[in-house]
Amino acid sequence: MATLCRPAIAVPENVITMQQTLDLARETHADHPQRELVLRLIRNTGVETRHLVQPIEETLRHPGFEARNRLYEAEAKNRVPEVVRQALAHAEVEPAEIDMIVYVSCTGFMMPSLTAWLINTMGFRAETRQLPIAQLGCAAGGAAINRAHDFCTAYPDANVLIVSCEFCSLCYQPTDIGVGSLLSNGLFGDAISSAVVRGRGGTGMRLERNGSHLVPGTEDWISYAVRETGFHFLLDKRVPGTMEMLAPVLQGLVDRHGWTVPAMDFFIVHAGGPRILDDLCHYLDLPQEMFRFSRATLTERGNIASSVVFDALARLFDDGGVADFGQGLIAGFGPGITAETALGRWVGTRAAEEAGTGLAELSLVSGPG
Repeated sequence: MATLCRPAIAVPENVITMQQTLDLARETHADHPQRELVLRLIRNTGVETRHLVQPIEETLRHPGFEARNRLYEAEAKNRVPEVVRQALAHAEVEPAEIDMIVYVSCTGFMMPSLTAWLINTMGFRAETRQLPIAQLGCAAGGAAINRAHDFCTAYPDANVLIVSCEFCSLCYQPTDIGVGSLLSNGLFGDAISSAVVRGRGGTGMRLERNGSHLVPGTEDWISYAVRETGFHFLLDKRVPGTMEMLAPVLQGLVDRHGWTVPAMDFFIVHAGGPRILDDLCHYLDLPQEMFRFSRATLTERGNIASSVVFDALARLFDDGGVADFGQGLIAGFGPGITAETALGRWVGTRAAEEAGTGLAELSLVSGPG
């Protein structure tokens, strides 16, 4: 079975606090008729700090789409390799052992994808498959895990490298003054993450099942308008309530796998905002503690798009994980409205060693659920 190994995470060195964000909103939009509403919404995000690829003074300037995209490419090439090296080390694999690279990003555009540059510069084989995913937004982290799982199911000896590069601050548009756009200015942060899915061996989350769900009639709730100045983020006011529709989808996937939500040991979900986590607690009847890693990501780094699930998962690793064969769920949510969900069991060092003798496989068959 494929195993999602420990992710590597990096954030840029420029930090902006909630207080700085609120002060900027007051100064920049002093005459906005809904300024107090915007300030209240930003406070309610619970995002205390975010990391930006540029200093805030540069972020607030708009030199044009071309210049921003050049910066995206330069910063990706500068920052991604070290994160990739860390992820490979966590998984104990070499570049030549990687069979596919999945690259996810919705905050810049390159063609060929950064996957081609990585293959040419980091020792990956010329035969390495490339799978760039650009249009699933925040759901792409979950989608990357699921496509890696699918590939390793088809090719059981394969290894897949996942890379997420999100510079959300490069999508700042000073002329967008709708409430949704102003809220996003206080919500999104920048981050890079990477993880390896090993077809055989490894420690982490042993993937067992995945699923995808599109909520009908919601394709315009989260979107980009592509204009002369670049990507303009559009956010419908109904988005915060989507967990009422998606919680039953998560419940259904767990049920079909023969598990029960109350018996689950960990949940790693996309923290687009605090209400997502609050509503999941409500609709799945779970304590707030079950989403502590996702909430910590939101508080300390903001909504880092497709990197959220990897940052939250890294926090679970840092916390020591859970008991061997503990049941878990990963879910990414994004445009569509789309949910990409994975189920699996925790496999620590001892369980991974047992797998070599077949004992772990027996435990997976005969364990709870």
